[in-house]
Amino acid sequence: MEALTTPEVLSAIHDELGDWRRLAQPLAARYVTEGEDPTVAASFVSAVAQVAATAGHPVPEIRLGNGCVDLFLYTVDPAGGRWITAKDLELARLITGLATKFLLRAAPADVTQVELALDSADHTAAGPFWAALLTGDAANTVHDSVFDPLNRLPAMWFQQTSPHETPRQRWHLDVWLAPEVVEKRIAAALAAGGTVVDDSEAPSYTVLADPEGNKACVACATGRG
Repeated sequence: MEALTTPEVLSAIHDELGDWRRLAQPLAARYVTEGEDPTVAASFVSAVAQVAATAGHPVPEIRLGNGCVDLFLYTVDPAGGRWITAKDLELARLITGLATKFLLRAAPADVTQVELALDSADHTAAGPFWAALLTGDAANTVHDSVFDPLNRLPAMWFQQTSPHETPRQRWHLDVWLAPEVVEKRIAAALAAGGTVVDDSEAPSYTVLADPEGNKACVACATGRG
């Protein structure tokens, strides 16, 4: 099944999937339980698994927390890449209906994904090492990323650079957020002593630095192809 473009996914979110947000790879949602019964969220998770199986979709990545459930939908291609497809949108619609049935409240502004990013002139050389170190298998490199098939750690992305001497910082975090909270998050970081290094591609991504000059990016799906 073909991967959808980011504009196609954003159009679906705007038209009918307001509970969901597009992050780096997945379509993500957070649902919050309004009542005191701690088993409601667990029952919802069980229902999601059953609906996914009935729809012929793998059980999505689900994190059950104290009073909340986080869901991440994506399709894994034969090479191990992670993409959003029409089938993921279909499952998102079904999950949204279940959430309504279980009286769960969507909290789309709360979804977050952290991606590790490393400057690299040749990800084909560096990738197998990091895949082996982080996941135990050097083959878990996909294009310019490392994905753990067991979902134990964040995705790792190699940012293409030209060959250069090792700089002071080659690692940075990409913090993916719902578009509506990007400005607020940047403002909070600036109020805590940060500075804007580059906002020429905002809101798609904004490069910030801490008081010591260490960089990080705040990213969202808006404006991406």
